[in-house]
Amino acid sequence: MENKSLEILKMAILLERRGKEFYNTVAGQTKNEQVKKIFTLMAKEEDLHLEQLSQQYKEYRENGKFIAQKLDVSDNEESIANFVLNPEVRKNLSAASYEAAAINAAIDMENKAIEVYSQRAEEATDPNEKELYTWLANFERDHHKILHRLNKELMEEIWYDNSFWPF
Repeated sequence: MENKSLEILKMAILLERRGKEFYNTVAGQTKNEQVKKIFTLMAKEEDLHLEQLSQQYKEYRENGKFIAQKLDVSDNEESIANFVLNPEVRKNLSAASYEAAAINAAIDMENKAIEVYSQRAEEATDPNEKELYTWLANFERDHHKILHRLNKELMEEIWYDNSFWPF
């Protein structure tokens, strides 16, 4: 059986590749320029994750250990939030649109990534491995938080437009 660390690295690389492809696909298909910017930025961030994971995979496969990396702790939440929380984005989105469905699907993808990365961060005994997965989990939590907020605002807008309030 393959080493657990290698298995998780391969799974993480696959998650990031799928995320990147999904975000690029949405960016390519949407007619909404603001949504295109959001998903393009998220795809670029997945590239950063892929780069880090690929370096670790190569190092671990060759030397059986994780290397210390300079993990970017920039305010990625802020960069995406500037687009997502822009009133112009919400104005051009419908809660029942393709873009809204893509946002909902992206939330599910982020949840899966958070689960995998958080669990591995807890299980890891190597401090560099723990740091990598903690960093990734936090990055994905930021994505999730922003997407969830936009999704909630879209739902509330449609409830308001249809006079549907459960209280």
